[in-house]
Amino acid sequence: MLRVKNISFAYTSDRSVLQDISFSLKKGEHLCVMGESGSGKSTLLKAVYGLVDLDKGTLFWGENQILGPAYHLIPGMKYMKYVSQDLNLMPFTSVAENISNFLSRIYVDESEKRTRELLEVIEMTEFADEKVKNLSGGQQQRVAIAKALAKEPELLLLDEPFSQIDNLKKNSLRRMLFSYLKEKNIACIVATHDSEDALSFADQMLLIQNGKIANYGSPKDLYKNPISKYTASFFHDANELVLNGQKVILFPSQLKISEESDLKAIVLKSYFKGDYWLIEATVDQQIVFFNNDKDLEKNQTVSLKIHKKE
Repeated sequence: MLRVKNISFAYTSDRSVLQDISFSLKKGEHLCVMGESGSGKSTLLKAVYGLVDLDKGTLFWGENQILGPAYHLIPGMKYMKYVSQDLNLMPFTSVAENISNFLSRIYVDESEKRTRELLEVIEMTEFADEKVKNLSGGQQQRVAIAKALAKEPELLLLDEPFSQIDNLKKNSLRRMLFSYLKEKNIACIVATHDSEDALSFADQMLLIQNGKIANYGSPKDLYKNPISKYTASFFHDANELVLNGQKVILFPSQLKISEESDLKAIVLKSYFKGDYWLIEATVDQQIVFFNNDKDLEKNQTVSLKIHKKE
């Protein structure tokens, strides 16, 4: 239903932010947009929402063309909701009032039911009467998401929606939110640095590098077949090695200590990761990372074997 075709945009003549970006998104489908800071993720969301005037290309939601401020007195598409990093909340009113602000004043019971439903989605039922100004940054992010969902948009745009939320709440919130969006058949585009948003919840993943598409496909395909270290690095510490004259990209989990291998590594450092140790070493003067179930001594020489992903 969303068709993005060859769009380009620059804030200034010498600063091109988006270059020939094309992709599509079906109704109810979830897309994760990833890239390093300044790569153009946030600008892409603004373009989809109609907050900037494109230099080139077209955007359509169904049969409706998405146009920018030059064509609309009030920028933004009514069938979409955009949650930016600015949040745009009413700080001196309660959480419940923020969520219900645009709901019906006539059908009060329905509005209250909808508000309670969304409070459960963001796991903030007990904060319904708390003023927003008294909340933490992470809690305010959750309120902004619920507020955007109040009138059930067809497309939800989220810019780093979990950046201020601690891991304890982040994992359960992701499960609740993305399950809810699927249940309601709401399409979603998430701009994020966190690969967990993509691997478990996205149907498609788009990687941006310097304003251009670096890779595009299912998270599973991008993870199993990274075309570059840039792609692989969004999932884990990635190794780019030259072995027998060929360049290979490997995750630390793909390298295992083995007595049967001629691939020798000299240990530099060990990092405790809880269930395992991440070992930094050198192989033929190339830095490499691999996982091991125990700590290793500095300058220890070990043999490594490559285990390819299934």
